[in-house]
Amino acid sequence: MPLTLRPAEIADIPTIAKLMNIAYRGTGGGGSRTDANWTDASWTDASWTNESDYIKGDRTSEASLREELARKPDSTFLIAEIDSDLPICGCVWLEPLATGNWYLGSLSIDPQQQNSGLGRSLLQMAEQWAKNRGARVIEMHVVNVRDTLIAWYERRGYHLTGVTHPFPYGDHRFGTPLRDDLGFVVLEKQL
Repeated sequence: MPLTLRPAEIADIPTIAKLMNIAYRGTGGGGSRTDANWTDASWTDASWTNESDYIKGDRTSEASLREELARKPDSTFLIAEIDSDLPICGCVWLEPLATGNWYLGSLSIDPQQQNSGLGRSLLQMAEQWAKNRGARVIEMHVVNVRDTLIAWYERRGYHLTGVTHPFPYGDHRFGTPLRDDLGFVVLEKQL
């Protein structure tokens, strides 16, 4: 089945929060693609992008997502679906920063669908969506110790810029860090 992409609606926020928490941290309940409540605990072990060795707790909350959307009305959460009768299989945040420069973040794929090419397809579709709106450069921030994930993005044309940002220690909206050496590296891709 083909992957479709659409802007998220307010009603999608609970599902997006669950998907992000499962994909990034293995929290927020597990689940299967056919169960909108995601109750199957096997999901927590499925994600190769899980950050639970570095950061504990939820990656986001419904309140944080609503606040972010309200604060940045030019930004969009895109959701990916294979079948409109099933829960979303992925999501991604796109935010215009400056003329031609966009930020891409929160790329999340249903852990049971990882290694199926959905992440690569979602990334390509999100880049094209931004490009159609004037993006020439996509920037993203990745936790510095996520070597496998950084390498995955590099294989898709992103490169490390040498710019880093501090991890928001003390701000538990993003989880509780388990290490004191975390930060964000900036990757960039010319479209």
